[in-house]
Formats: sequence, structure tokens, C-alpha cells
Amino acid sequence: MPIKPPPPPWEVMQQVSEMVGGAALKGEVDKGVRALAQSALTRLDVVSREEFDAQSEILRRTRERVVALEAELEELTRELESLSTEN
Repeated sequence: MPIKPPPPPWEVMQQVSEMVGGAALKGEVDKGVRALAQSALTRLDVVSREEFDAQSEILRRTRERVVALEAELEELTRELESLSTEN
């Protein structure tokens, strides 16, 4: 039986908010849940979207360069093999 993934954080916050009655208590619980969520998020090893996009672009260019170098190496290998068979 597959394990059901946990609900998104905003759903959990909404459920907690619905369980708590008074507005004052609701505000305190909301602040506590937000602080807990923020604490959990700061412990995660995450990067900003900008950093992710920058690294993705670097990876794309690197892959293109590797393909070009592989083609160049293949061509040089063929030339070397043709020279060695001529001698």
C-alpha cells in the first residue's frame, strides 16, 4: 500500500486555524505554526530560484562544451588512426 505524501504546509495551517476557535488564540497558533514552518525551512538545504537558474545555465553550457570536445576528440582520433595506418 503506497504511503500518502504529507499535505502542503498551507493546508496544515488552514486545518490548524479551523481547529482553533477564538481570534486571539487563532493568531497565537498561527504565529507559532508560521515560526515552526520558517524554522523547518531554514534547516533545509535549498537555493534561490535565481541561483538554480544560473546553475542550470552553467550546466547547459558545460554540456554543450562537452559534446563539442567529444566531437573534436573523435575527429583527432580518426586523424591519428589514419596517420598511423599510412606508416
